[in-house]
Amino acid sequence: MEVDTVVARWSAEEEAVRARLRAPDAAPRAQIFGRTGMEVLAAIFAGELPPAPIGETLDFVPIHMEPGVAVFQGRPQRRHYNPLGSVHGGWFATLLDSAVGCAVHSTLPAGKGYTTLELKVNMLRPLTDAVPLVRAEGKVVHPGRQVATAEGRIVGPDGKLYAHATTTCLVFDHPANTPGVFEGKA
Repeated sequence: MEVDTVVARWSAEEEAVRARLRAPDAAPRAQIFGRTGMEVLAAIFAGELPPAPIGETLDFVPIHMEPGVAVFQGRPQRRHYNPLGSVHGGWFATLLDSAVGCAVHSTLPAGKGYTTLELKVNMLRPLTDAVPLVRAEGKVVHPGRQVATAEGRIVGPDGKLYAHATTTCLVFDHPANTPGVFEGKA
């Protein structure tokens, strides 16, 4: 498929998603604890819950979620550059962490949460603003009760692989009945 055709399709998909999303914010935990991971992600896409603020900061957006799979799309820009004139490795890592983390999140039952224990990123080629869009796709490898693993890839509209990653996530019970936890008081 020609690059311009892919960029046009990806741009249209992003525009359709952004039209449904609320302004980025951290959702009240009470609105999250009683939902499965897929229910939380579906509520974000429906505009019922806000997407995470980090996407606005680094200009990426969730594009597609299904059980065990999460796709994010980002726009490499000069504001993401390191001193050497290419996109900073932290941008790659954050985009991949979002994709692999949400892939894990999509498999969780109600009352469960997760956090990244380990993220291993391999950056294979530099990114600049000459690449208009990239996609990070995360896929669950093992959806365990206490530990889950996933892998992800960043690809361009030309099919080039820019980076790949693996993650290990800790799965835990939401401390919904513990006063102060997650409100900055614990």
